[in-house]
Amino acid sequence: MAGSSTTTSFWICATCAVEHAERVDVCAICADDRQWVPAEGQRWTTLAELRDAGTRIELVEAEPDLWLVGSTPGVGIGQKSKLLRTDAGSLLFDPIGFLDDAGVEALQKTGPVVAIVASHPHMYGVQVEWSRALGGVPLLVAEKDREWVARPDPVIQLWSEEIEILPGVTLTQPGGHFPGSAVVHWAAGAEGKGVLLSSDTIFANPDRTSVSFMRSYPNRLPLSGAVVDRIATQVGRFAFDRLYGNFDNVIPTDAQDIVRRSADRHIAWVRGDFDDLT
Repeated sequence: MAGSSTTTSFWICATCAVEHAERVDVCAICADDRQWVPAEGQRWTTLAELRDAGTRIELVEAEPDLWLVGSTPGVGIGQKSKLLRTDAGSLLFDPIGFLDDAGVEALQKTGPVVAIVASHPHMYGVQVEWSRALGGVPLLVAEKDREWVARPDPVIQLWSEEIEILPGVTLTQPGGHFPGSAVVHWAAGAEGKGVLLSSDTIFANPDRTSVSFMRSYPNRLPLSGAVVDRIATQVGRFAFDRLYGNFDNVIPTDAQDIVRRSADRHIAWVRGDFDDLT
């Protein structure tokens, strides 16, 4: 079972919560310009340490057949995984950096998980451990981002471009934040109007009427207008009314139009159209 191990077989970066096979000097993901290493230096933790501190899994239903999976307290970046159920099985998207027996059991009660995918390396979490705990289900990693995998395992399968991972559920790769950054389109979501699980390839803003596109969110590095147009055009091929980010941030309605309008706004700003306002 997930909580039964008494030895440390891997390490978890305390800042991003990505699993590592070895305890290296510094987490490469955090040392990259899209993330950050704490001022006090690299810190590591383990599942056992997190469990001993009282960390636990929480599932919250977002809408029929879709759950947010998080931990209390949050671990690392603190994303909310999305558990998407279909008649053909479930997808775990953006696996968090913690699990325990109770959390695994709660996921399994919703139905069998048949695939795990992280949108990009910041969201790898303890993805190999999730796969093992759920019976060795396929773990898909973007070919373009394979260099960031810090805990290799035979369960990993490389993918690229676009695949229908489950009936009516499409995994597509507009890139941007990372070259392999991916989103999930769920045609049956939002009562048949369509849902986009965008992680932070497309970030749902607090105003719920706009989204953002960034290379680095913590370090405030924008993407070019050309890349933003590419992202918006690629996801614009799908019909979706609702958008879920990688936390509990949501664009509840009109999301497809909001993505396009936000992209056009971003492009205009970086082009200099509004320099008179600065």
